[in-house]
Amino acid sequence: MLRRLLLTAAVSATAALSWVPGATAGTVSDAPGTAPVPMESQSGPSGPLTVFTGFAGGPPSLFSAGPSRAAARAAAVAYGLALPALMPPPARPEDSSDRLTVTVDGVGGGADGTFELECHPAGGTHPRAAEACDRLDRMTTWGKDTFAPVPPDALCTMEYGGPATAHVTGNWAGRPVDARYDRSNGCEISRWNALMPVLPGTLL
Repeated sequence: MLRRLLLTAAVSATAALSWVPGATAGTVSDAPGTAPVPMESQSGPSGPLTVFTGFAGGPPSLFSAGPSRAAARAAAVAYGLALPALMPPPARPEDSSDRLTVTVDGVGGGADGTFELECHPAGGTHPRAAEACDRLDRMTTWGKDTFAPVPPDALCTMEYGGPATAHVTGNWAGRPVDARYDRSNGCEISRWNALMPVLPGTLL
């Protein structure tokens, strides 16, 4: 009985070594993610017999090293094509519409008054609605306030651009707008001019 058991173990060891790439008699292949168990030596009828006792944690897996970089990249591309990025749900028209009320005073020449400006599509009572909307589109940058005031610590030239004032309210690019303009110094004049033709030109 002992001889039969020893012969069976020897056959199992030979078979195990035959499918392990790069294995040689008396050694176990260094397969990624596995740890070989040392051989055990036992005495048989014809002399010492080496018995293979297996791998720690089981035989090496074909997937132990993970997919190749190329295969992973191909899978990611395929997944991206199959499942495009989800877009946020559309906002309600009353929340997302770009509508502004522009009130101008002190300019003269028929430019004073209150005007409604609608964009996308352009419309309203503003005399240059299409040009004004185009100007606002070009000024709008993600993460920045299109109607931001002059910074408190800005160094501005001491020049006077006239008594013109303007007040712009409404919604633009999904944000509420409540901005005031004048031409009291060089910074304010530049800020006003940057918004033309949403704001009218002046004689000064």
